[in-house]
Amino acid sequence: MTMMQWFIFFLAVQVIHFLGTWKLYKKAGRQPWEAIVPVYNAVILMKIIGRPWWWTILLFIPIVNLIMFPVIWVETARSFGKNTTTDTALVIVTLGFYLYYLNYVAPVTYKTERSLVPKSASGEWTSSILFAVVAATIVHTYVMQPFTIPTGSLERTLLIGDFLFVSKFHYGARTPMTTVSFPMVHDTIPGLGIKSYLDKPQLPYFRLPGFQKIERSDIVVFSWPVDTVNRFYGLDDGKYYQKPIDKKSNYVKRAVGIPGDSLKVVDGKVYVNNKPLELPDRAQLQYSYQGLSKGSGFNAKNLYDSYKITNLQFFNSTQFATQSITDENAERFRNHPNVASLEKIIAPADQKDPSIFPKGTASLGNRDQISTLYIPKKGTSTPITTENIPLYKRLIEVYEGTEMGHPQTITISGNQVLLDNQPLTEYTFKQDYYWMMGDNRHNSEDSRFWGFVPENHVVGKPVFIWFSWDSNGNGIMEKIRFDRLFTTVGGNGKPVSYFLYFVIALVAYIVISKIVKNRRLKS
Repeated sequence: MTMMQWFIFFLAVQVIHFLGTWKLYKKAGRQPWEAIVPVYNAVILMKIIGRPWWWTILLFIPIVNLIMFPVIWVETARSFGKNTTTDTALVIVTLGFYLYYLNYVAPVTYKTERSLVPKSASGEWTSSILFAVVAATIVHTYVMQPFTIPTGSLERTLLIGDFLFVSKFHYGARTPMTTVSFPMVHDTIPGLGIKSYLDKPQLPYFRLPGFQKIERSDIVVFSWPVDTVNRFYGLDDGKYYQKPIDKKSNYVKRAVGIPGDSLKVVDGKVYVNNKPLELPDRAQLQYSYQGLSKGSGFNAKNLYDSYKITNLQFFNSTQFATQSITDENAERFRNHPNVASLEKIIAPADQKDPSIFPKGTASLGNRDQISTLYIPKKGTSTPITTENIPLYKRLIEVYEGTEMGHPQTITISGNQVLLDNQPLTEYTFKQDYYWMMGDNRHNSEDSRFWGFVPENHVVGKPVFIWFSWDSNGNGIMEKIRFDRLFTTVGGNGKPVSYFLYFVIALVAYIVISKIVKNRRLKS
């Protein structure tokens, strides 16, 4: 929906509200005209139903307002004596239009001294749960979101089984674009396996101010731009559907290139502006290695404990390979008594992989060798030619076109690029873009395969590991990675666990609360 369409929709809601409540406003001692003034009518309604004025704010927060509207309808009915279970059901089932019956037909009287305390235990539980959901939805959407590391693309920096808190406020919270969605879930309702949202209507993209910009080498959570992948790969198998930006699958990678950077990959190493990428101390890059054994076997537990190898594969009695090992661990593994040789697997510079962005004959190289590319920056103009248009075609057509409500089409006529049938020699980008890669260089589907990440796809910054579960452990206590509990994601040096401090603080809180409660009971 465009801004004009949303404005018309907003005015229509005001008219519907006025027609269904103006007599109720009058019976409550207010003026009928107060029911039609936008925002002001909501503030007055809060006074009528005896609720705080700041509830008005909740009515304008996407997703939260879906919870609040039924609450307001029920509270309005109860303020005029309609507080039975039947009344409550009718208000909700009719989507609030039961208030029209109260406004024009039912002989209702305003209850000036209505008690706001639920009259039953079930009512109290319902009220508590409702506002717990509202509070959790606000926190989840605008402050902090839980996230689980499902793949090894960032190992050994972030591990499979790490449970993170992702900050929304570091880079600025992205307000929901999908207006009708099940609270606190992503694209699917757990247990039911069905879509958790309606595709329309959609709000325009907006991001609240953050106090930090994405810096080079930051770990970032973002909405996967090409989700679902079938459409991007040109597979017309009918198994894909287009998702709204905020309902695309969430990925976590490292921003190795930021807007305005010139980036290339040489022999698996990233160079930014012709300088080697600087990584924080905690970054541990992993690569594929192949080797020969001396004929003896390997102990799986020893491989994991000593070298962090979890996927050693044998091709015959002596030839083996591993997809994920750091150079440091590989150097130590060379000294294993059963290792005859061990070499890193690096694709040669003259080898072109058609699966590398932007695909096919336009491929930038292979996973270890990426030709120099420019990462678009908002407000900067980039020359457009038939040679480089494969890099930017999707950005212009999709990320700055259909997804932003401004459809535009790129075509090529001879040696000329056309934008909506008009010659295009340069393009000024409307938003920033990033190049994201996993630290596990040979086990990560990242920008090398599907390209740039638009700024409007950025979700947040991982800041805290609150739990970590190692599936390779034998017992419960061995599976829990205690050294990773309550550790920060960023920073330099070895991660420090604050779990013990948390336990001490929790015990102290419980003891102090108990003492205070006992003193109150005695007094």
